[in-house]
Amino acid sequence: MSILNILRYPDPRLHKVAQPVTQFDARLEKLVADMAETMYDAPGIGLAASQVDVHEQLILVDISETKDALVAYINPEIIWASDEMQVYDEGCLSVPGIYDGVERHARVKVRALDVKAQPFEVEADGLLAVCLQHEMDHLKGKVFVEYLSPLKRNRIKAKLQKEERGMAREANLRAQGRRY
Repeated sequence: MSILNILRYPDPRLHKVAQPVTQFDARLEKLVADMAETMYDAPGIGLAASQVDVHEQLILVDISETKDALVAYINPEIIWASDEMQVYDEGCLSVPGIYDGVERHARVKVRALDVKAQPFEVEADGLLAVCLQHEMDHLKGKVFVEYLSPLKRNRIKAKLQKEERGMAREANLRAQGRRY
C-alpha cells in the first residue's frame, strides 16, 4: 500500500467527470487499499478516486469512530433522496482547513458495487448521507465549495493558492539547502 497525492482545490483535475469502473481486478483492489491508507492518513472519513487523480467512479467512506468500517462504493448512484433537506458543516481533503455549511438531502438510498462487482444498496441519513453525497459530487467533477457564494469561493481559492505558493517556495529553499 502507498499514500497517494490528494489534489487540492482549485486544481482543474478535480472538475473531471469520472468514468464507470469496468474492470474488477487486482488493480482495483490495490487502488482501494491505497486510497484507504491515504484517507486514514489524511485523516478523513471519505475519499473519491477523482481526488487522487484517478477518474473512475469509486468512493470510500468510513464514518466510524474506530476507523474499522470502510466501505468501497463502485459506480454509486443515488436511487432515492428525501425531500427533506439539512445543512451540515462540510470539509474536504482537497480543500484543507475550510469548513462551511452545505444543504443536502437528509436521507438517501445509494446503489453501488463492491470490489468483487457484487451489487448492494445502502439507506443513509445524518453524516453518512452527507458523506455519500459529498463524495459522489467529486465523481461529477464538483467540489463542495461550489455550493457556496462566489465571494466565499473566490476567497477560499485565493487563500489556498497563496498557501500553495508558500509551500512551493519553502520546498525550493529546502532543495537549495536553505531554511528561513
